[in-house]
Amino acid sequence: MGKIFEKSLSILPTLKSPSEAIDDLNARAKDAAKDAGESLSRLAKPSSMVTGRMKCPASANGAPDCKDAADKLCQSKGFKEGKSLNSDSAEACSAKVLIPGRTRKPDDCRTDYYVTRALCQ
Repeated sequence: MGKIFEKSLSILPTLKSPSEAIDDLNARAKDAAKDAGESLSRLAKPSSMVTGRMKCPASANGAPDCKDAADKLCQSKGFKEGKSLNSDSAEACSAKVLIPGRTRKPDDCRTDYYVTRALCQ
């Protein structure tokens, strides 16, 4: 009967002392809190909405690059980068358009695009 009892004890996992169990639990809780804190810090980066007017430069394909303008608008306010929230456009024409009797040509005017509000980080 004694041999059966010893074999059954050897099959069971070793039990930790109460202090070891508490230390293990504290270590796991500390790791979980650290992981949760890192996740929250990645999600909750401080950001701010700024207003201004920054012209969107033309990209290689001719389309306006308003990401670059949003970055510049945010950098002018002390932030690192930004995302465009609002934009505006305006037609800019050469002085030739004002000449009386002159017919307007396709290259006399161009449309400029501006970022007026950006979310900065």
